[in-house]
Amino acid sequence: MSENIYERLIKEKKHGCKGGLYHNTQIGFAYNSEKLEGSSLTPEQTRYLFETRSIKLDGDVLVPKNDITTMDNHFVMFNHMLDTALEPLSEEIIKEFHGILFLGTDESRELDFAVGDYKKISNTIGFFIETTEPENVAEEMKKLIEGYNSKEKISFEDITDFHYAFERIHPFQNGNGRVGRMIMFRECLRNNIVPFVITNDVKRFYTLGLDEYGKSPVRLRETCALCQDGYARMCMKFGIDIDDWRRSAKNRRDI
Repeated sequence: MSENIYERLIKEKKHGCKGGLYHNTQIGFAYNSEKLEGSSLTPEQTRYLFETRSIKLDGDVLVPKNDITTMDNHFVMFNHMLDTALEPLSEEIIKEFHGILFLGTDESRELDFAVGDYKKISNTIGFFIETTEPENVAEEMKKLIEGYNSKEKISFEDITDFHYAFERIHPFQNGNGRVGRMIMFRECLRNNIVPFVITNDVKRFYTLGLDEYGKSPVRLRETCALCQDGYARMCMKFGIDIDDWRRSAKNRRDI
């Protein structure tokens, strides 16, 4: 019996395999998720950081320390996600993701920035989209996770629904997008759905999809399906059979 996606990622992580699915997922996921939030690191610098635990600068180009720290933390967050991927989704796991991502960052030194805990100060998405007030976050997150975990079978659409609801709550002071995208990847793995990495080249469609989701989920789901298609191709490139793994309705076709 051939390995599935989760089994391959775990095995390659354990053995420190170079150039395989785990190696390429770590680099691609960290680069794209951080780039979506404005990171200045290039794909090459991200790869160098993952492979050598150091950073390679070009000429007089300056890279903010925080960009390096959060990129490196993203690698650790992904490892923790794999280690806990078969457990039911919980507030504790979500907070652990946030705590790992912001360990040693500039934000972690700010008095009102709660590393690994819900926000203390009101925030917005962009300039004008209101989010849940800090005093209501714990209750809203509990309701969201309980409702999600009560489903008999999680679908691709359930995962995008959760992502939209999570981002509208915006439970953390910063890092909601990165933690939210990690949750989507995790929940795909846990529910035998081909996972996906939101790439920076679809940023406009991803953000528009989130903006529009309350009225129509189509754009976000199609964007995620496009990225899922790309990840499925990479899995097949490494000889992984994905026939028994579910895909979005958009991608129920031969690729």
